[in-house]
Amino acid sequence: MICLDGTSKGTSHVLRSGVKGNFHAPFWREVGESNFSYSPNKCAINYCSLQQEYIISADAPYPNYNVQAANLTKAKKTNPEIKKVNAQVLQQVLKTLERAFNSMKEKGYGFPRFKNKYRMRSFVFPQFKTNPISNDWIKLPQIGLVRMRLSRPIPEGFKLKQVRVVRRASGYFAMLSLQSNVNIPDTPASGYPLGIDIGLDKFLATSDGELIERPKFLAQLHGELKLLQRRFKSKKPGSVNRHKLNQKSSRIHQKISDTRKDFHALTSPSFV
Repeated sequence: MICLDGTSKGTSHVLRSGVKGNFHAPFWREVGESNFSYSPNKCAINYCSLQQEYIISADAPYPNYNVQAANLTKAKKTNPEIKKVNAQVLQQVLKTLERAFNSMKEKGYGFPRFKNKYRMRSFVFPQFKTNPISNDWIKLPQIGLVRMRLSRPIPEGFKLKQVRVVRRASGYFAMLSLQSNVNIPDTPASGYPLGIDIGLDKFLATSDGELIERPKFLAQLHGELKLLQRRFKSKKPGSVNRHKLNQKSSRIHQKISDTRKDFHALTSPSFV
């Protein structure tokens, strides 16, 4: 995995395969308009007037990608702010919305929720004509050059397919999807077989009688989380102080998640 870091502060952690990066750029506001969620009861004011109620009639079919893409083209003519966002990024958002509608109808999922600036946490650049990576920089369409920090070098022969920019509590990350024609040989099983049982009291137990204690990362920070959540409830919804407390608790939750994954990564090689 490759880790990108666009700021001089903070430390990026390797969490999954792909490329991650921590960005310092004001581009998130530009992507805020890219989420065209379907909300038929949405009004410009806090009550529904006689002039503005529903986007479509109740008996109309659900808007698919083609309909939404056509409406996006029309919206660009009346809303110049939408033109600041990359067109392919907007199209990927519409495809995600279509998958949400299909999941609601076919799999019984809930109605797609409107994604505000706090829920809109990622967007995708689906393709690149040329390699956008040059030394410690990556060039993203309509954003420009962003400084990055690689957790490991990109192997030779791999081609960059797409970039997903993700916002987390500790900053912005980029996940790069790479492609290469690699033939993986079929290696027969060998060595000493070992049985592993994951438990609740102990983290795991092996067939050789080895026991590994459960680290309890959540219990170590539970008191701090409890205090923040108690203060969070007393703050006015939508206030700056409530948002700051939400960010603090999100950073603690991310720290717990990072330490758990780091513990798994350090423990698993001893059984391979």
